[in-house]
Amino acid sequence: MEKEHTPLKHLFQQEFSKMVAVISKLFGLQHIEIAEDIVSETFLQATETWGVKGIPPNPTAWLYAVAKQKTLYHFRRNKIFEEKVMPVLSAAQETTQEMDAPDFSQQNIQDSQLQMLFAICTPAIASEAQIGLALRILCGFGIDEIAEAFLSNKETINKRLFRAKEKLRAENIKMELPPENEIVQRLDNVLHIIYLLFSEGYYSKTRNQILQKDLCFEALRLGVMLTAYERTNLPQTNALLALMCFHASRFEARETNDDTVILYEQQNEALWDTALINQGIHFLHLAAQGNELSSYHLEASIAYWHCTKEDTPEKWENILQLYNQLLTINYSPSVALNRTFALYKANGAAAAIAEAEKLRLDNNHFYFLLLGELYKHTDPAKAITHLQTAYTLAKTQTEKQGIREKIDALR
Repeated sequence: MEKEHTPLKHLFQQEFSKMVAVISKLFGLQHIEIAEDIVSETFLQATETWGVKGIPPNPTAWLYAVAKQKTLYHFRRNKIFEEKVMPVLSAAQETTQEMDAPDFSQQNIQDSQLQMLFAICTPAIASEAQIGLALRILCGFGIDEIAEAFLSNKETINKRLFRAKEKLRAENIKMELPPENEIVQRLDNVLHIIYLLFSEGYYSKTRNQILQKDLCFEALRLGVMLTAYERTNLPQTNALLALMCFHASRFEARETNDDTVILYEQQNEALWDTALINQGIHFLHLAAQGNELSSYHLEASIAYWHCTKEDTPEKWENILQLYNQLLTINYSPSVALNRTFALYKANGAAAAIAEAEKLRLDNNHFYFLLLGELYKHTDPAKAITHLQTAYTLAKTQTEKQGIREKIDALR
């Protein structure tokens, strides 16, 4: 049974977001739940019909046709168009036209999804809720999958999404691109949400590895969508895409069949995806065409150097200098921690210990992991103490297992 529903599940994730965006664009974000219901009903009908008659030759066209019928029927039946939508349209322009059916042309789908992305990423909504909306409306994830990604439950996620949609209505957010003079400022927020979405997948605490990859590749898809439009195809957009390509290129080398995470130093370089690495280099070259140096540029450049497995003085000196720049424009404890590791690789443990002791990240297990690494040759007992602290602070069994192996090796 699972195998039979796999094509439909794939179609749902691929087409759900497109159909919701198009219907929402036609009738406004205030009716976004109705758009979701119509699309869900369309897929429910597909499940029932295809289960009896089999999958049609063009399943996507079938879905679009049924969604059009359901949209027209729903709005006419409930008089939503005449009583609520039409007055809003009439206030903006004189029109007596009959309600149009949803336009599922490729161009309108792309336009609608881009406008939906900017609508969701309004500063009026908290970033956590923005990610949830992006997963649901733009990536087609189910409530169960979103709850798993956030290590939460369906009730909490439903409440969060409900509040976010209420905010869209209360703030009267439109599905449209911002004005020319606001596009760059709003794009920063859009890129930040895509970055957080990718990070949630790449560093997710969930043990569902398929979901982890899907989050990352959906973030990549949204980034590529931005490059299709001149006003959003900017250097920082390409820099973020480069960063995501470099990280995603190591997926196959990063995990095993039993969900064990393989650290960078232990990865099999032959398993790295060279096509994704080359795509990242392409985007990085495009990112270099502007005058602005964003944190995405620096992180992408750091990730590029990590696509060379061999340790060389040139590699780690370049990474160290890039982290020095990154700290000046986007300081965070994790950046400072990574910079200290680069200092260790470039200049040795003594220099790194002096910097690490200043950080005092007492609630961060990565901090104590680093201290364990720095002291392992000069003071193994102290290294074990730090690793034991890291073990206590680690949140997942996979991480704890890796730390336990380090402790055993030192003993």
